[in-house]
Amino acid sequence: MTDAIRQFPRKKARTLRFSCGAPRSARAIADGSRVLFLRSDGPEDTVTSLWMSAIDENGHASETLLADPRTLLADADAEDVPAEERARRERAREGGSGIVGYSTDASGNRVTFTISGQLFLTDLTAGATRAITIEEDELKPVLNPRISPDGRHIMYTTGTYLVDVDLADDEETGDAISVVASAPQNGEWKIGLAEFAAGEEMDRYDGFWWSPDSKYVLFETYDESPEPIWHLSDPANPTNPAQANRYPQALTANADVRLTLLELGYDSDNCCYGAIANEVQWDHESYEYLAAVSWREGHDPIILVQDRLQQHDQVLAIHVGEPIATMRDAENGFTDDNGDEVETFSIAIPEYAEGERPGTTRVLEEHGNDYWLDLIHGTPAFTPDGRLICAMNDMDVDTNRLTVDGTPFTPAGLQVREVLDVTDDDVLCVVQRTPEILPESDLPFLWQSNAADHDARSFDVVSIRFDGTWEPLTYTPGQWSMSRASNGCVVTGRGMDDATVQMQHCMNIVTTDENGTDMTSMVVAPIENHAETPGFTPNVHFTRLGERELYTAIVLPSSDSEYAHEAILPVLMKPYGGPGFQQVIESQSFYWDAQWWADQGYIVVTTDGRGTTGRGPQWDRAIYETMKSVTLEDQIDAVRALPEALEALAGENAAANVPQPDLSRVAMIGWSYGGFLSALAVLEAPETFAAACAGAPPTDWTLYDTHYTERYLGLDSAVYERNSIIADAPQLDRPLMLIHGFADDNVTIAHSLRLSQALMATGRKHTFLPLTGITHMTNDETVAENLLILQRDFLAEALG
Repeated sequence: MTDAIRQFPRKKARTLRFSCGAPRSARAIADGSRVLFLRSDGPEDTVTSLWMSAIDENGHASETLLADPRTLLADADAEDVPAEERARRERAREGGSGIVGYSTDASGNRVTFTISGQLFLTDLTAGATRAITIEEDELKPVLNPRISPDGRHIMYTTGTYLVDVDLADDEETGDAISVVASAPQNGEWKIGLAEFAAGEEMDRYDGFWWSPDSKYVLFETYDESPEPIWHLSDPANPTNPAQANRYPQALTANADVRLTLLELGYDSDNCCYGAIANEVQWDHESYEYLAAVSWREGHDPIILVQDRLQQHDQVLAIHVGEPIATMRDAENGFTDDNGDEVETFSIAIPEYAEGERPGTTRVLEEHGNDYWLDLIHGTPAFTPDGRLICAMNDMDVDTNRLTVDGTPFTPAGLQVREVLDVTDDDVLCVVQRTPEILPESDLPFLWQSNAADHDARSFDVVSIRFDGTWEPLTYTPGQWSMSRASNGCVVTGRGMDDATVQMQHCMNIVTTDENGTDMTSMVVAPIENHAETPGFTPNVHFTRLGERELYTAIVLPSSDSEYAHEAILPVLMKPYGGPGFQQVIESQSFYWDAQWWADQGYIVVTTDGRGTTGRGPQWDRAIYETMKSVTLEDQIDAVRALPEALEALAGENAAANVPQPDLSRVAMIGWSYGGFLSALAVLEAPETFAAACAGAPPTDWTLYDTHYTERYLGLDSAVYERNSIIADAPQLDRPLMLIHGFADDNVTIAHSLRLSQALMATGRKHTFLPLTGITHMTNDETVAENLLILQRDFLAEALG
């Protein structure tokens, strides 16, 4: 093995999968000449700081450190994160420390964030960062701070209280801190936080939202008491009590989620003196999921609510309303002891015209699907001029599309994955192309040179106008995203030729030539990346296997590997394979692990089967109520089609050695759904799979959460029994390693324990590797490093 391959497990672990030192979380602000982003100082530094890229009027670019946690807090390296924030990071799969998120006002001049639960404000105009002191213990911890669009206030939640911070004009005046709302006292209510199902499955991490004019706040409260109580224990430390958590277990009750419109009252000094709360009304019994919230300037806020099975939804506009009575009435003044006139005030209960009370809702659109409705991040949303943009699973043309006021406008064959920005002229989207629907001949000129690679493997950013015309804004196939503001944008992503994340700040600059003619040119300023690289380039070959033309990546030993010239090698299947997540992507980082495995002496194969998305709504829904059988069938088909694919590859690469697969020695490894699939492979297809390593497998779907599981399996317990692998335990006659973390609150260790118990009850030999203190992310560097090595050794022995 080369040194790079030999050092890979340790290097991957110490660099948090090569993410330390890479810029991320970029946002273009104001006119686009400035971009905020996060980055740590080096390839093994997990503490991220807040940075800014700026392009001046002459086109000169610079990077400025705005806030360094180690400067602001002496013990920033010994991070002390509140439990609620740790939970949010786990939901968002956030592995870093320091400044891991931020909020900015509309002008982009003020930014707020937390470090170790303490609140900070960076003022770009003043060029300074200061701590905001919260004295009262009951007003801590500071969670999810969000600065108002006008930059005058910060709202945060403690989980019990929603707290407003009126920012002082200068430090000597002092910030005014007040509670504007609190969670109900009955039940187990939280305020201003996103419930578990929202964070884990809906990608909604916020629990309150400012109005564009900074006069209102829309906030969530939820009661967890209907959900069952689960306990996570730490058996390695028996003196520690088990941690009790509410969990939205499939086929049981969800949290009761409510929404409130809060009208804030400000005095002449812009300090909040009170608030009036109005409950947002909708049919909670029929639509129990609050999936998305959007509030655009000049329009009422809109929300997307879903029914339990996610087969029906409603887009609702929330009425804000204008009171007939004023919020704040002056009373008669009085003279104080110094003879000064003092004016007093009372807060009047506002009166509204009939039907105008805030919090009432009206239905803008309703949608339905016989299987389920997908959530597309960034929708629903209003255009500035008031047209409604919504997502549509168009089954007739097999395309995930967008609609404007109910009419589809995005092209058939462009699968919309995310909406990044909406204007009166276009929608900025991340899309994947389906070649069978949108042929190369219909692609724009800029994609013609590499048209074949712009397919389900490539996440491209495009601008789509409302007449259906469109243009690409990223040209190299890869995994891309963008943030734009006025005349500037920042593009982030990586392709197959990039070992590190590419982040580029782009800005249109207008200059005047000697003749007085204005000329527009684009300045492109790459943002520095300090991340480590593996030191090798994956030997990846893309193909499509079987009658369903499964997108597949085949990784062969590198040219300087000791296995480079072998005529036949065992096969390692390395899928995720479950609904909603692809692994065959035009991004180099997806194949670093696979290359390490290939250089241990394997042909490594990753196949995206039905349900893994990217190929249209019909492809996704092929797994409905049959996840277990369908996803395994596609992996078996990939194995069977592999010899022919490798023969074809050898014919295309006469100068290279392409080994043939030893189909008597096929193993599978995977994590989460990939772990489920790996265990399933040796349980139900031992004639194809000789061994497996299953990491954090959801073995019993009644132990997983409602929003994910019921979307695919419904509410019939018989369907859950068919898709479980617990009853398959007596069939095991192949080597199986189970791996699971005791601290995993997403796929709890109960899944692996139940399968292990069933295997033990029937006398089936297996290996179980429990991980103390490890969550679903496996962020401990020692554990992460040794996991690869232990799996390698287990499979080497199992396959002989």
